[in-house]
Amino acid sequence: MSLKRALIVVLALSLAVGLAFGCAKKKAEVLEPITVGGIFDITGATSAVGKDYAQACKDAERYINESGGVEGRKIKLIANDYAYKIPEALNLYKQYRDVNKVFAIQGWGTGDTNALKEQITKDKIVYISASYDSALTNPKKTPYNFFVGTSYSDSIRVALKFVKDQGCSKFVFIYPDHPYGKAPIPAGKAIAKDLGIRVGPDEIVGLRAIDATTQLLHMKKFNPEWAWLGGTTPSCSVIIKDAAKLGLKTKFISNLWGFDENILKMAGAVANERFYSTNPFTFYGLSVPGMKTVLDLNKKYSPKAVHTVRYIQGWSAMMVMWEGLKRAAKAGQLNGPGLKAALESLKDFSTGGLTPPITFTPTDHRPSMGVSIYKVAGGKIVKVTSTSLPRKAAWLGW
Repeated sequence: MSLKRALIVVLALSLAVGLAFGCAKKKAEVLEPITVGGIFDITGATSAVGKDYAQACKDAERYINESGGVEGRKIKLIANDYAYKIPEALNLYKQYRDVNKVFAIQGWGTGDTNALKEQITKDKIVYISASYDSALTNPKKTPYNFFVGTSYSDSIRVALKFVKDQGCSKFVFIYPDHPYGKAPIPAGKAIAKDLGIRVGPDEIVGLRAIDATTQLLHMKKFNPEWAWLGGTTPSCSVIIKDAAKLGLKTKFISNLWGFDENILKMAGAVANERFYSTNPFTFYGLSVPGMKTVLDLNKKYSPKAVHTVRYIQGWSAMMVMWEGLKRAAKAGQLNGPGLKAALESLKDFSTGGLTPPITFTPTDHRPSMGVSIYKVAGGKIVKVTSTSLPRKAAWLGW
């Protein structure tokens, strides 16, 4: 081979290698992000607890991407406000499925999540909701539904056991006439019967109530020592204040959505030693290992923001999803069925103390059975106790 021809061959090979390297580099640079749908309540009936949750999900997206994403691929969270309207949630779901081609969604309420569950199963889209309705925990019926907080029904069981230990003999359920409010009531009444607690007539108080006098006067006839509150923080604060105005001695215990840091200013001193709550999440700022990342991130990006336990809820939902995505990617199954299988491989997954350790299996989507009880005391939120229920098969799905 002549020298000239050899040089031509070397140049051609160099060019080919350079082009191949350039194409590979270009391909790496344009990896498609993993699109995730977001259905949040920013302006609707539960926006008082929804805005901080949604902000946490958006902040977590940023953190995930700055931490390497999923095998180098970024997360793209498309966050939309559905204003707590079921038809709007259905429209957003269709958009995410048909236009954005998602296989994972961060969802919100009980009514809309249950309205979508059959379609979610059909489409094989993993749906991580902020509804902790126990009806969503049985994979035989809802195989693609997940959430990261102990279910409403298990929480209400803990509440009834707690008040029984406090000497309660008469109890009343107060809640909004809405799927979210009504979801755990059958479980609550069943455990009350088992514990020998008399249950009075239910009282209905809406999520946007500004007065509960009529319902409380009706409740006064039964005169319960304790009452369950199944609303959100604003409506629960109205009930607490009106009970104090009427001179009622009843104490109250709520689900996690009815009690957060805002109750201190919404209800004030009247909540002291009379308002309790069940919650599987650690309140914002408390000293657990997983809180440091949250606080460092907020100090960096939102130093003036006031966050609550709702932020911890949204953050935890995104962190669990991220872990599932990483496992699915490692298995070469970055799709709905792959993410489902990855989440079902979680066993005692640690969130650094932000939640109890999380376990999902192919036959049980209850994330945990652990619940803490908090109360207002001395103008502060104080943890009373933590407990964990047995994982009874009979309680799965209700």
